[in-house]
Amino acid sequence: MADPTPIDSKEPSSQVEHAVLPEEHEKIFGTKYDFGGESTLPPPPNFTPEQELALYRKIDLRLMPILSLMYLLSFLDRGNIGNAKIAGLTTDLGLVGNQYNIALTMFFVPYCIFECPANLVLKKFRPSRWLPGIAVVWGIVMTCMGLVSTYPQLVAVRVCLGVAESGLFPGVVYYLTLWYPRYMVQYRIGLFFGAATIAGAFSGLLAFGIEHMAGVGGKDGWSWIFILEGLATILVGILAFFTLVDFPVTAKFLTPEERAYAVWKKKFDNSSVGEQEHFEMRYLLACFTDWQLYLHILVYMSIVAPLYGISLFLPSIINDFGYSTAISQLLTVPCYIFATIVLLTFAYFSDRHGIRSPFILAGHLMLAIGFGINISNASSGAKYFGTFLCVAGSYAPFPGVVAWLGNNLSGQYKRGAGMALHIGIGNFAGAIASNIFRTQDAPRYILGHGLELMFVGIGLVTTPLVVGIYWNINRRREEMMREIDAAGGMGARFSEHEIREMGDKSPDFRYTL
Repeated sequence: MADPTPIDSKEPSSQVEHAVLPEEHEKIFGTKYDFGGESTLPPPPNFTPEQELALYRKIDLRLMPILSLMYLLSFLDRGNIGNAKIAGLTTDLGLVGNQYNIALTMFFVPYCIFECPANLVLKKFRPSRWLPGIAVVWGIVMTCMGLVSTYPQLVAVRVCLGVAESGLFPGVVYYLTLWYPRYMVQYRIGLFFGAATIAGAFSGLLAFGIEHMAGVGGKDGWSWIFILEGLATILVGILAFFTLVDFPVTAKFLTPEERAYAVWKKKFDNSSVGEQEHFEMRYLLACFTDWQLYLHILVYMSIVAPLYGISLFLPSIINDFGYSTAISQLLTVPCYIFATIVLLTFAYFSDRHGIRSPFILAGHLMLAIGFGINISNASSGAKYFGTFLCVAGSYAPFPGVVAWLGNNLSGQYKRGAGMALHIGIGNFAGAIASNIFRTQDAPRYILGHGLELMFVGIGLVTTPLVVGIYWNINRRREEMMREIDAAGGMGARFSEHEIREMGDKSPDFRYTL
C-alpha cells in the first residue's frame, strides 16, 4: 500500500511544519517532554524517514483493510435501495407518488442527528468495541429490510438504519485523526472512502446477480439484495471485534518504541506542546463559535448533495436512457471504477503537497460539466459520459473536504465534535438530494440536475472564500511569530498550558489551504 509521505526529508518531522522534537521541547520550555499521561512509554526515538514509512505502513495494514470493508458495506447497505427500486421494490410495495423519496429521506434525519453524539462517546466506549458493535446492529437492520411488505415498514426500517449507521463515518474519520498526522490523513480517508466508490460498483454487480434469486424462499429478488448484504455486514462486524485496536498508546501490535513515536508524531503535529487530552464543555463551545465550521458545512454540502443524488438515483438515470434493468445495473460499474481511480489520485497528491482546496475545486468543475451535460438535450451516450464526471466529481474530492476541517481544528474533543457536526449537519444535503430526482421529471430530471448545479455553485463560491480567509490569517500569524521569536520565542511569552488552551488559535498553528 503506497504511502504519499516523501522519504527524502532529513528529519522525521519534516513533513509537518510545526512539529517539535523532544529535545527542542525541553529547550523551549525548560521541562522534560511527556506524552500527557502515557508514562509507560519510552522516549520517542528519532526514526529515519524509512523507519517512519515502515511504521505507518504497518499501521495501515492493521487498520485500513477492516475499516474500508466496513465502510464498503455501510455505503452498500444505504445505497442498495436504488438497485432494489428498479428490481421491483416500488411495484411490490405499491409505492406511489413521492413515497420512495420519503423513504430515502427518513434515513438521513436520524443519521444527521445522531452523528455528533456518537462521536463524543467513541473514545469513552473504545473504538474497537463501538465501531464493530454498530456494524452488527445495522447489519441486522438491513437484513430486516428484506422482510418488509408495506410502505410504513420500509420507512421504519430506513429510520433504524440511519440511527445505526450514524456513528460509523464520523467515528472512523475522527479515529484516523488519532493515529495519523494531519498530512497523512486524507490519503487514509481516501483509502477508506474509496470503499464507497467500490460499493457503487459492487452494488450494480451484486444486484445483477442476486436478482436471479427471485422466488427462492418465496422472496423477490430485491428482498434478497437486502438480506444477503445485511448478513455480510453482520459477519464483517464480528470480524472487526477481533481486528480493530483502540489507540496508538495501547496498540500491542506495535513495539514500545513504535508506539512512542506514533503518539509523539500525532500529539505534537500541530503545536509545540500538543493537544488537550481531557474533556471540558468549553471545547464544544469553542467548536460551535468557530467560523470555520459553518463555512466548511457549505463546502461539504456542495459535494455531498451531488454525491448522494448520483449514488441513489444513478441506476434510475441510466435506466431512463433506454437500457434494460439488467444492463442499467451493469452500466453503473464503470462510473464507480473511474471515480475510485480519481479519488486515490486526488488523495495521494493532496497529502503529498499538504493542500486540499485545489482538488475540491477540481471536483466542483467536474460536477458542473457532468450535470450540465445531463440537464441538456444531449444524446444518451453523451449523458452517460456526463455521469462519469458526476460520480468522480462528487466522490473524489470528498475525503479532502472531510480532512480539510480536521486538519484545521486543534484539540481532540474540539476536532471530534467539529467533524461530527460538519458531517452531521452537512448530510442534510443528502436528505435534500433524496427528493429532487422525481419520477415525473424523467428522463431529463431538470429539477434534480438544476438543484445539483446550485449546490456546485455554492461550493465554487465558498471554497475560494475559505482559502482567502485562511491565507490572510496565516500571513498575520507569520508576522506575529517573527515578533515572538525576536522576543525570545514561544516559551518566553506563553506557558505550555496557555498554548494548549489556544489550540488552533495559537500563533504557531498554520491552517491548511
